[in-house]
Amino acid sequence: MNFRDCSVVVMAFLTITTPLLPSAAAENPRARDLGIPFGGIPGPLNAITDVGGVEVGHITLFTGNGALQVGKGPVRTGVTVIHPRGKDSVEGVFGGWFTLNASGEMTGTTWLQERGLIEGPIGITNTHSVGVVRDAAVAWMVQKGWAADWHAPVVAETYDGALNDINGFHVTRNHAIEAMRNATTGPVVEGAVGGGTGMVCNGFKGGIGTASRMIDVGDETYTVGVLVQ
Repeated sequence: MNFRDCSVVVMAFLTITTPLLPSAAAENPRARDLGIPFGGIPGPLNAITDVGGVEVGHITLFTGNGALQVGKGPVRTGVTVIHPRGKDSVEGVFGGWFTLNASGEMTGTTWLQERGLIEGPIGITNTHSVGVVRDAAVAWMVQKGWAADWHAPVVAETYDGALNDINGFHVTRNHAIEAMRNATTGPVVEGAVGGGTGMVCNGFKGGIGTASRMIDVGDETYTVGVLVQ
């Protein structure tokens, strides 16, 4: 097994709980629906979007079959975007980062460690598309009127080259902008979508996953939401 096959990006957010509408019936069953036990009490959607204001968007690129032809395909990749306070906000959130196994490139980490704030949308994509998604996030922040004269958004990667024509550079700035525009609250589509389309982990098919847990601390109830690629 190559360590690049199992790099993981995890995004987590926390908020005081506010009421949300019940989850719509999932098209595909999740683990709890199949009777697999998990600890804790999930939020209404059991998703990162149980945290108030968080929006998630995917753009999935899935074309071609057969033997690899660099620049043509098969294409199994995409972009996933998280807006921590929603796409209309220009306010940052407290944040931090760590390296799980010394693999997995992420932009904006020096500024994040220095200042302790994540500003702008968070992007997740494949290893060779970090730059184009980062540039798209900067353009988004400029267009939206974020106050700073310069921007260092967070964009992270995992490797999808086992299934995807990663050297074909199929993810474009427009794909990333579209994911930012289309991001919504509510149920989060999981599986082989967005940045997780071509992911493999320990020899199994990987993708995008999400969950939430409600936690009581004193007289307050908090929701912790997580998204994993």
